[in-house]
Amino acid sequence: MFDTHAHVHDPAFDADRELMLARARDAGVERILTVGTNVADSRRAIETARAHDLDFSLGIHPHEAKDAPADVAAAFDELIALAGRPPAALGEMGLDYYYDHSPREEQRHILVAQLRYARAHPLPLIFHQRDAFEDFVSVLRAECAAPIRGVVHCFTGNTAQARALVDEFDLKLGIGGVLTFKNAEALREAVRDVGLAHLILETDAPYLAPVPHRGQRNEPAFVAATADLLATVLGVSRDEVDERTSATAAALFGSR
Repeated sequence: MFDTHAHVHDPAFDADRELMLARARDAGVERILTVGTNVADSRRAIETARAHDLDFSLGIHPHEAKDAPADVAAAFDELIALAGRPPAALGEMGLDYYYDHSPREEQRHILVAQLRYARAHPLPLIFHQRDAFEDFVSVLRAECAAPIRGVVHCFTGNTAQARALVDEFDLKLGIGGVLTFKNAEALREAVRDVGLAHLILETDAPYLAPVPHRGQRNEPAFVAATADLLATVLGVSRDEVDERTSATAAALFGSR
């Protein structure tokens, strides 16, 4: 399996990172992408990826937009130089109107800045969208030419939203622990509608642990619980889920 979105560089794992990664390997997780959310966090993602042979991304989360550097391109160039190799993706980037930790205009400005950087650096994109769907797709239409090589991580929307992202933009949908939640039937319906070809697995660790681990610190090993339920929802074998989501993710983020 490929956990395509985790934050294993997060301080939540400082006390047991090696053991956590060993548990992931034991659970069948062969690749982990650790995702940056601001400049300092992306630097930490780079360092953790280097130490543990992981994939990494760099980006500015919408929550962090208010504190973003004035020159996003220069900051990203510096991070890539530090890494000594290209990131697996740019992001996570996007819009979050649920919490509004940053003003909405700032969120849109920083999303656009990252999308424009991506034009010159043809890397996959990792998107975050919460309660901002119409503005989000409006920005994509204005700034990106479809198809977009990317994923909407932690997708929790309905069938109409899933169809718009897949049919109009050819985006993949990142499916995590929310799929297992009791109140997530609309998401399960969306997953059935779009089918396995458009889905990849993720945890968003240390957040959003799936049932039966809900309420615990999430970690990459728990992606197995989401894969189990996804197989049930789609009426396919667990092996098929593992193989096809991993192949889709490898095609998106590149082989190692």
